[in-house]
Amino acid sequence: MDHGGGVWIRAAVAVAAGGAIAARAVRRKSVDSAVFVGVPAMVAHTVAGYRFAGMLLVFFFTASRVTRVGETRKRALDPEFKEGGHRNWKQVLSNSGIASILVVLIALVTGGNDRCLDMEESSLVTALIGGVIGHHACCNAAAAGFSIGLTFVLLGLLTTHCASDVFWKQLLVIPLATAAGLCGSLIDSLLGATLQYSGYCSVRKKVVGVDSPTVTRISGLNILDNNGVNVVSVFLTTLITALGHS
Repeated sequence: MDHGGGVWIRAAVAVAAGGAIAARAVRRKSVDSAVFVGVPAMVAHTVAGYRFAGMLLVFFFTASRVTRVGETRKRALDPEFKEGGHRNWKQVLSNSGIASILVVLIALVTGGNDRCLDMEESSLVTALIGGVIGHHACCNAAAAGFSIGLTFVLLGLLTTHCASDVFWKQLLVIPLATAAGLCGSLIDSLLGATLQYSGYCSVRKKVVGVDSPTVTRISGLNILDNNGVNVVSVFLTTLITALGHS
């Protein structure tokens, strides 16, 4: 257990940093005021270890950057388009909820002490960490998955002390996170094409997710909405990477 003020200091830093980042995101119209539901996620990640907070921040900033790509085309086709890739509380939770649960479990098991990925020391902790890595990699695809893995490794150099034979194994996180990002993208695309309804509205001249007399079906069944697709794809990728690290 992390005796002393280490955990409380990290929690205080997380509240301050999370609040500042949330306020900045609202000003930049990346999210609405519901982004502040992400502050507890930031606290949970930071209490579990700075590596987890670093991965969450990389996910947030790269996701914000990605959502601004192709805004002109999205504005023309998507009736729910909002400036700056605007997100609501449902989207924030669907992209951070599972990882937040996992980091809470990690903090409870490790007492807030950062651990190396080492099956011999703890297969449970290794699997949970693998799940968190896969979660954030899935949310941002292969390129960001590489960034997630790199962040985990670089911050680990500062926050953990691994035996030499264990240290080199940490580098495997980078290709594994990249693969998790690619795998998550494929799962997301497959679910979106099959279980999420997509149609073209002849009146609004936009792609919509709800059937109506003026909508021509493009693909998918009306089973999951976009948030549902995100949650299921994240869950499956998290499960796959947790098992892959165990």
